[in-house]
Amino acid sequence: MAGFTIRKARLEDLPQVININLISLREHYPEDFWRQHLEMWGEAFLVAEADSKIVGYVMSRVERGFGYLRKSLYKKLGHIVSIAVMPEYRGRGIGYALMTEALKKLKEVYDVKEVYLEVRVSNEPAIRLYEKLGFKKVQRIKYYYLDGEDAWLMSIELS
Repeated sequence: MAGFTIRKARLEDLPQVININLISLREHYPEDFWRQHLEMWGEAFLVAEADSKIVGYVMSRVERGFGYLRKSLYKKLGHIVSIAVMPEYRGRGIGYALMTEALKKLKEVYDVKEVYLEVRVSNEPAIRLYEKLGFKKVQRIKYYYLDGEDAWLMSIELS
């Protein structure tokens, strides 16, 4: 991982994380939402640092449900709520490293059996990243985003 490091997010990182979200994504959350995820599932809320600043993040949470791949099994689910990398730092493997570490933490720390996420159907770079990690498209969710765009729900089982 030359050129950047991945570490657990801290409370003082939230303004930079929120700024990355504002720059990179169309979906935004109130500050309390970010703080709650950090407090409750902080081991899987990660940031990427490069050039002495935060350039990316992944925010996850843990839920319980039947999952999407084997629906008959009630289990702990990891949910990748949000991930973003600053535009000028994309294409360097930062998103892949954030996701890999988040999946590892969700499994090892929170004993999650399956992880899912939603992604815009038009976000082909993200879809390719998730497929490279082993995620499968499970269903298309019509009008998922506020602007009316559909989402792919993608999921992966952790072994």
